[in-house]
Amino acid sequence: MLPNDSQRPDPDALLAQVQAQEKKAARGRLRIYFGASAGVGKTYAMLAAARKLLADGQDLLVGVVETHGRQDTAAQLDGLPVLPLKAIEYRGKTLYEFDLDEALRRAPALILMDELAHSNVAGSRHPKRWQDVEELLAAGIDVLSTVNVQHLESLNDVVGGITGVRVAETLPDTVFDRADEVVLVDIPADELLRRLKQGKVYQPLQAERASQHFFRKGNLIALRELALRRTADRVQDDVQAYRVEKSINPVWKTGAALLACVGPHAGGEHVIRSTARLASQLNAEWHALYVETPRLQRLPASQRERILKTLKLAQDLGARTAIVPSADIAGAVVEYARGANISKVIVGRGSGGALARLWQAPPAARMASLAPDIDLIEVGLPPADAAPRRAAGDDADAPRRPPRHWRYILAAGASLGTALASVPLQPYLDLANIAMLSLLTVVLLAVRLGRGPAALASLVGVASFDFIFVPPRFSFAVGDFQYVITFGVMLAVGLITGHLTAGLRFQARVASHREARARALYEFSRELSGVLQTEQIFDITKSAIERAFRARATLLLPDDEGSLQASNGGEALDIGIAQWAFDHAQAAGTGTDTLPASPIFYLPLIAPMRTRGVLALLPLDGAQRGRWLLVPEQRQHLDTFAALAAIALERVHYIDVAQGALLQMESERLRNSLLAALSHDLRTPLTSLVGLAESLALSRPALSPAQLDMARSLQSETVRMSALVANLLDMARIESGQVRLNLQWQALEEVVGSALRASGPQLLQHAVQTQLAPDLPLVRYDAVLIERVLCNLLENAAKYTPPGSTITVSAGVHGQFLQVTVADDGPGLPPGREEAIFEKFTRGERESNLPGVGLGLAICRAIVEAHGGTIHAQPHTPGQGAAIVFSLPLGTPPAPPEIELEDANDFETGKPI
Repeated sequence: MLPNDSQRPDPDALLAQVQAQEKKAARGRLRIYFGASAGVGKTYAMLAAARKLLADGQDLLVGVVETHGRQDTAAQLDGLPVLPLKAIEYRGKTLYEFDLDEALRRAPALILMDELAHSNVAGSRHPKRWQDVEELLAAGIDVLSTVNVQHLESLNDVVGGITGVRVAETLPDTVFDRADEVVLVDIPADELLRRLKQGKVYQPLQAERASQHFFRKGNLIALRELALRRTADRVQDDVQAYRVEKSINPVWKTGAALLACVGPHAGGEHVIRSTARLASQLNAEWHALYVETPRLQRLPASQRERILKTLKLAQDLGARTAIVPSADIAGAVVEYARGANISKVIVGRGSGGALARLWQAPPAARMASLAPDIDLIEVGLPPADAAPRRAAGDDADAPRRPPRHWRYILAAGASLGTALASVPLQPYLDLANIAMLSLLTVVLLAVRLGRGPAALASLVGVASFDFIFVPPRFSFAVGDFQYVITFGVMLAVGLITGHLTAGLRFQARVASHREARARALYEFSRELSGVLQTEQIFDITKSAIERAFRARATLLLPDDEGSLQASNGGEALDIGIAQWAFDHAQAAGTGTDTLPASPIFYLPLIAPMRTRGVLALLPLDGAQRGRWLLVPEQRQHLDTFAALAAIALERVHYIDVAQGALLQMESERLRNSLLAALSHDLRTPLTSLVGLAESLALSRPALSPAQLDMARSLQSETVRMSALVANLLDMARIESGQVRLNLQWQALEEVVGSALRASGPQLLQHAVQTQLAPDLPLVRYDAVLIERVLCNLLENAAKYTPPGSTITVSAGVHGQFLQVTVADDGPGLPPGREEAIFEKFTRGERESNLPGVGLGLAICRAIVEAHGGTIHAQPHTPGQGAAIVFSLPLGTPPAPPEIELEDANDFETGKPI
């Protein structure tokens, strides 16, 4: 092997890198201006960069920029080409969004897209602006955009806990991480507060409210730290990606990552705890590594158990743990440190004897020789281990397992048998060829039996060769000194060959185990990819895990209330432990810190959206039950199985949800079509019946009193039926989107008065009060539809309250909304049905002789929400009746026209005023 072979790039990795670069070259570049909060200057910096690029001749276009009334930001837009926004009708209102199709048609080299986490209005091609940006990037268009730290999905709850405000518009972290450039726009908290007071962030009224809530100094300092840390993480990832791309081997000390080396001695826990304390002081991430050599594989079970517990301790303390099989401890540690760009390696103080140090340099010394650019920190011995200890491999707690004598006996017999079998061949073969047969036997024994038996076979082979073939024969005496050299060479070659062969055997076994794990994962994922039922996932997961981990497995799935349901058969499970693991999304049972006395291991199935169940495993390895859970690779392997099962369960769940939603949509569409058709066909005959009933009551000659009562009853019932049909038709029209709002700036008093007049017959037996604030502003609404809302609310109040009750209509300004309340002093709403009464075909009283089909409040909700408002019923309070409240957004009414005083004349005199 050449000296530089270890640094030669992998051809497959180079091919993958070239393909990734070709794919990236055809894609646009995304630059994100990242800040801690609004007002730090992200949009300003983006526009300033755009102006410079435009001056350099760059073909660019402003797709969407939100200035929020900031004059400095708006001034940066002057002279920049702006793409007109696209008008979208939404619930009777005209909203403006980014025109993706026009941007793709014009295909500029660069486009500006402010507020990357923005949610597009319904009716747009994509629900999120970052999805529009993805399409632009795929078309080869470069994009400049902005993001605040609170909009990152992974930090959304953290920011909400700090500020008390949790934003609804979020951006997946993957979009942020895939950006080609991230530019941090940062200013101190005091400077941002000063800008807020000067009105450079929000308008004065908004700025005052913001300074009392979100824009407190403590909040801004915490958000700034989050933004700086997230940017630092991004830069660290960029550094690592560059090192991999350029095949840079030396460690760059850009971070403070630590690597703790775990050995077979009892001082491993001391090394782990010391590294954890140092990592906490440096605020750095850290790793724990155990290099398993062929010799360490033959350690007693108690020592191997201690090593696994030490790695588990490191994992509990926040480390990334790994077990690397290698015959060279120092080389494996250095390779791991270089791969993870770790600049500091923590090792324990060695305890080997002087003879061992003369034969082989300690691992720490070899690390220093192999990697002079890595800092080595040696941790002293813990107080309990300060006394001299026995050599590595001794275990004070448990005796060594007895050697397998039969392997050594077989090796010695095979070597001696080879010598005896070669005696008849002596006339035909030289002594050198007979020696080669002896070496061949040593190699074969090393492959089958290991290093120790091969070493014994080498010694026996040399002795047999001397005794049987070297003159004087059948004696260990040597007549020629050359044979002494031959014996030495044979012994050395036999020992070295056996050592190397045993090492290769060990590496082949490790590779076989890895291949088996990869094959098991591949087969498991392939089987799960096509399942459409939960029962199939249950059976596939159970059989796959039982094969891979030699454990009985079962899945516990929750019901609609989130309670786990026990499966039939199998081992007795503790549902309480399983429910705890499900509720806390943490493993429990054997091998964990939560109820470790349980013989069963409970692992939550955590999917991207929520926990989908619990995987319960009962290891079947007797006295070693659960020991494999401590091995990091095995635990990661099991976690991967659980993640695949959880994703499959979530996929099946959303398939069921999508099918149910599709069925509900089709049912709703069919019902609306039937209602519209029936109500439309019934409307004309009902109108005729109403007219005929009125004519019958007024017919001549006059009807008898009994006949007149019948005619009036017929008239009232036909009028009621006509109103019901009108409700059905209106509901179908509203839900189908056929209703166009005639929005005008109007006073609320007028529509309240017209609603009271229209509902007069139903309110005859009730007292009506109005409590309208004297300074109500103008509101933009459809007078006909809002009158319909008020009429429905008044008729409901009259219908469900006894005669003589008082109905009150009140209105006032609350924040940015005009709030209207229709209340009564009747029996009130049934408890717990405050929300259900707004559903279609739902009535306040399930069993009632009152007329109606339960559409009035549903129509009210549809109309109010079409205006951008809300409607709800206040919670039931005994003795206070019912109250329905709806709100309409205020907006800014247009200014009244000004009167030109110089042209105005007095109406009576004709003289100028």
